Amino acid sequence: MSSLDFEVLGARAQPYCAVPTIMFTIRITEASGFYVHACALRAQVMIEPQKRPYKVEDHDRLWELFDDPKRWGQTLKPFLWCHTGLIVPRFDGTTEIELPMVCSYDFEVAGNKYLHSVRDGDIPLQFLFAGTFFTNGDSDSPNHGFAAEPVGWNKDRTFKMPAKVWRDAMDMYFPNSGWIRARKETIDRLTKYKVSKCLPNWEDTIEALLKEAGEDV
Repeated sequence: MSSLDFEVLGARAQPYCAVPTIMFTIRITEASGFYVHACALRAQVMIEPQKRPYKVEDHDRLWELFDDPKRWGQTLKPFLWCHTGLIVPRFDGTTEIELPMVCSYDFEVAGNKYLHSVRDGDIPLQFLFAGTFFTNGDSDSPNHGFAAEPVGWNKDRTFKMPAKVWRDAMDMYFPNSGWIRARKETIDRLTKYKVSKCLPNWEDTIEALLKEAGEDV
């Protein structure tokens, strides 16, 4: 019976992708002497907000997610960030791979709201690994035999990702900007307002509306 073990070593923003992407460096070890032909690896990544402290200035930005800070003892719970996976090529003993994680800037997604709100420090993550790996089936005969085994259900690992990594990824693809989703009817109304006021872009349109509402901009 073979066994794989995992360790998350680091994270970095990946340039030149179609969408914002973070690459996580993962070390995989097979210590039983079996030769791994390949591994169809999956990972579910959770954010664990209860595992870090927060500054006073973070409270307003996190209110929408976790309510009043007085209730954070009950509301700070782990939540899903995303799923990812890849095919790990053949290796013997130990290998290091880069696991890609595609990110979005949709502020309707809880993970993005959280990552946008936390400006410094580390983001506590939990990686829940799963999948299937294929070995030679006999540790004494690396070139013969074949076996397929599931990745153990208990192969979860924690990692503290610097908040700067996510911000670097966003800045590479959306420098000094973000995205807000709205209904088509709302967009039509905003467009009508923009045209009526002869405003050149959406940022000026939103700023004009904020000024009319008496909000500082």
